Amino acid sequence: MGRVATPYLLNKIMTTELDVKVDSKIQQIVKTPKNYHVILLNDEVTPMDFVVELLVKIFKHSPDTAKNLTMKIHTEGSAIVGTYTYELAEQKGTEATNESRNRGFPLQVKIDQE
Repeated sequence: MGRVATPYLLNKIMTTELDVKVDSKIQQIVKTPKNYHVILLNDEVTPMDFVVELLVKIFKHSPDTAKNLTMKIHTEGSAIVGTYTYELAEQKGTEATNESRNRGFPLQVKIDQE
């Protein structure tokens, strides 16, 4: 007597054939996420020492880089302080705004696509 195909054996054969057909039709599309700049804007109230502290604490700049960026914000009106994926840029911007408000400063943070 010959072998009887069990439902398990048929399912395994059918699944394998189907997988091969589907895999050959799948196109892989890889998109790199867009980056966003976090920009701090100058104002006449927020102390420069606070901005330096913020840049070191939240944006992980060295003290020297933070001082240079703070001077750029002061003289040019704004500066890009970090470039991240959207989620990270939004998080850093929110952290900077919250820290600023908690300390009573009106520092403005803007997020722009690169």
